[in-house]
Amino acid sequence: MSENPEPRDAAAVPRQAGTAPAGRKAAAPSGAADPIRVLIVDDHALFRRGLEMVLQGEEDIEVIGEGGDGQQAVEMAGDLLPDVVLMDIRMPRRSGIEACSAIKEAAPSAKIVMLTISDEEEDLFEAIKAGASGYLLKEISIDEVPQAVRAVHGGQSLISPSMASKLITEFASLAKRSEERTQQVPAPRLTEREMEVLRLVARGLGNREIARELFISENTVKNHVRNILEKLQLHSRMEAVVYAVREKLLEIT
Repeated sequence: MSENPEPRDAAAVPRQAGTAPAGRKAAAPSGAADPIRVLIVDDHALFRRGLEMVLQGEEDIEVIGEGGDGQQAVEMAGDLLPDVVLMDIRMPRRSGIEACSAIKEAAPSAKIVMLTISDEEEDLFEAIKAGASGYLLKEISIDEVPQAVRAVHGGQSLISPSMASKLITEFASLAKRSEERTQQVPAPRLTEREMEVLRLVARGLGNREIARELFISENTVKNHVRNILEKLQLHSRMEAVVYAVREKLLEIT
């Protein structure tokens, strides 16, 4: 789609990639939680602008910058330290998957959501391995993006339904291949409670839902999830589930 050469509203002109938003929302009231800081990275200026307009309308979300390729994503993430990065996969200079791994090193606390048109299984698996917390196809309604940002920031993992079925199929394949291994390195030992938490994570439950299920506090759930990731030396909840199935720590039926 071509851009209008003479837009009536200057605010509708896509901003140059690699910059921070010119306008800021009013500061949150005293005592309110800090807004979720979001970095948008996509090589299509109009798509970036559309995401920004939707997110800037949310009181609890702030767009702190935007980039047009994977290299800019890494540089800006290191400088701005966003809470959430919304990033495409197919981009110039550096792919979103390559950038994902580098961002996890530059800004370890950042949660990364791949927002892409690619429904290739390999891209999904590589994104998870690189540390992505979400994989959403651009076919979703743009109005669903703010809720996705909140969910990932809150510790959930998100995958478009059409891609989730492919992931479950891969789970089964990983489990089958693991049975054929003749030599295996013993997997790190998880406690019984950590296994309970991991099973509920695999069912797609968030921290609050897990806390209700196990009658423990939400902070305790967060501690268990952090311990699981540290023991398995992984970056995301989704990657932990994939690892657990592969190592036969968890069975998905």
